[in-house]
Amino acid sequence: MQKNNYGVIMAGGVGSRFWPMSKASLPKQFIDILGTGRSLLQQSFDRLLDICPSHQIYIVTNEMYRKITLEQLPEISTDQVLCEPMKKNTAPCIAYANFKIKALNADANIVVTPSDHLIMKQDVFSSTIIKSLDYASTKNVLLTIGIEPSRPDTGYGYINFEKYGSDFRKVLSFTEKPDLENAKIFMNSGDYSWNSGMFIWNVNSVDTALRTYLSDLYQLFDANKESLNSDKEEAYIRQVYSNCQNISIDYGIMEKANNVEVINADLGWSDLGTWGSLYEHIPKDDQNNAIVGNNVLTFNSERNIIHLPNDKFLVTQGLNDFIVVDHDNILLICNKKEEQQIKAIVEYIELNKGSDLV
Repeated sequence: MQKNNYGVIMAGGVGSRFWPMSKASLPKQFIDILGTGRSLLQQSFDRLLDICPSHQIYIVTNEMYRKITLEQLPEISTDQVLCEPMKKNTAPCIAYANFKIKALNADANIVVTPSDHLIMKQDVFSSTIIKSLDYASTKNVLLTIGIEPSRPDTGYGYINFEKYGSDFRKVLSFTEKPDLENAKIFMNSGDYSWNSGMFIWNVNSVDTALRTYLSDLYQLFDANKESLNSDKEEAYIRQVYSNCQNISIDYGIMEKANNVEVINADLGWSDLGTWGSLYEHIPKDDQNNAIVGNNVLTFNSERNIIHLPNDKFLVTQGLNDFIVVDHDNILLICNKKEEQQIKAIVEYIELNKGSDLV
């Protein structure tokens, strides 16, 4: 384990596509969705311990989640929780972590990962990330992890890369959530992978990229960077976020830079972005229903995902390809094919029924 290896976990999202279990007050990254005894955030933290020491793992999250982050990860200090005062997407999040870490170690190599992914093959994950950190430590390169597509999924972004070469391939383009026809073409082509949303780079490589492609954002962070790792940090970050652009790292840098490369790996990966993606990882009954809950009876019902508290009793008859979720005072019944509409439904509910439901 190299002393220059650092981990950054992005944990500020609300996870609205997992509503009603995931709400603004308790987003999915803090929930034990899979019933393992560890939340998705805790699993993400555990995963990085093979790569860097616990005191070099930073969590970037909204300031409203500071307390629960520290409760779930008692191994870390308050200084390792980087609290964003408002949502501004992934570029400010990554810039904040990069400036913070660079002030501590100008030779740092960083892996950035979302907090809500499932990775079944820990050994492959660890070896891939360590190999990538070693590679990035000596090269001005921005690395991302690609996942070989197993189906023409329209909910994932795709990476087009040079078909021939070493383990690290030059990225040619990114495509965000294609239609089904293009997803099928991408899957069969052999030179596309799913975009995992994980990044590896040296602190100076991403510093240069921020300065080149997001100069306004860079200057905001750079203006008073001496406030980092001091009692002035919170006020400094609040000022930066009040003035910075809302922009993703993908759009702001990765789609523009000419030094982006990808390493493809079979990690047993899912981004657990939707109820449908969770369906793939829950044991099925003889009718291919994925059921969480001890009191569910199904008759002539197939391929459903049902998530109920153990004290609720449910009977289904002739229900196929649906999502059924009972959580607190909310019951969701949604066709699996229409699950991408859940985010829009949540927005409608917040506007018309009140924020206490979302």
